[in-house]
Amino acid sequence: MKFIKKIGLLVGAMAISFSAMSEEISIGYQGAFNPYKQVIDEKMLEKQLGVSIKWRRFDSGAKAMTALASGSLDITAAGSSPISAAVSNGVKAELFWILENIGDAEALVVRDGSDIMKPSDLKGKTLAVPFVSTTHFHMMFALEQFGLKPKDVRLLNMQPSAISASWRRGDIDAAFIWDPVLSEIKKTGHVLVTSKTLSAWGKPTFDGLVANKKFSETHKEFLVDLVKIIASVDKKYNDNKSSFTSENPIAKSISKVTGGDLNSVPAVMALYEYPPLADQVSCAWLGCGGKGGAVSALKATSEFLLDQKKISDLKEDYSVFVNPEYAEAAMK
Repeated sequence: MKFIKKIGLLVGAMAISFSAMSEEISIGYQGAFNPYKQVIDEKMLEKQLGVSIKWRRFDSGAKAMTALASGSLDITAAGSSPISAAVSNGVKAELFWILENIGDAEALVVRDGSDIMKPSDLKGKTLAVPFVSTTHFHMMFALEQFGLKPKDVRLLNMQPSAISASWRRGDIDAAFIWDPVLSEIKKTGHVLVTSKTLSAWGKPTFDGLVANKKFSETHKEFLVDLVKIIASVDKKYNDNKSSFTSENPIAKSISKVTGGDLNSVPAVMALYEYPPLADQVSCAWLGCGGKGGAVSALKATSEFLLDQKKISDLKEDYSVFVNPEYAEAAMK
């Protein structure tokens, strides 16, 4: 690993540089629209830290967390629901960065012509959602709030690409999903409820970065540097949000990495919130131990997953799966 600050001996520098090139870090990502995609596209970690990165794309957080559990991933992006499922099932991992507060960027969209105009109209309809995802968590919470039971609808487990294909064929009446599929199905459907509304009703969701604990224990400085770099691109977006267009390099990177329509990037990004460093370490997210927002969300989501029989038991303390120390160090 190469984290050279000041090394006097050329031999020492050469040895560290060689070590950096000989280790490959495996990082998983998903298709959400966020400034982090510029880090991937422009190879910022590779260029600034001198490391070798193997980037792997996943359609769902559940699959990404399975890869993390197997040891084939060192770090991955995942939603709060798959993170909760994984740590509840014994995966040794820690959440160290909130990529985005999901807000309006995930929504339940109903097909035009499906005769679904209000929540009660969902009864008897076919709904699609990736199971053990943040949208699955919010789908079930929404049904509960709407006074419907799971048996009142036909709920199908589908990955984003399958939802897109099924929607085009007319096989499903509604779907709870994220972009780029969300933007696609909105063209022939309308939003019934978003994750922002459901979060306000008491069940927040987010996407975060998670590290395998075996990796994080031996790569603390790398994680601090990673957080600094992500925080810097988030700041570039947040500081220019009102004037952000598809011509911005961040937008172009997002379109390139995700395959999403470049012209839709600014509108989609406006649906998310990307917490700055100070917010990351606050009680709203990673800070304050068991009383912090991220810990509370993991616990509440795990309780839902237990009820859904997706996990077998709850952990006594979810604060051990949230680590603010890298973000705190990045602020110094």
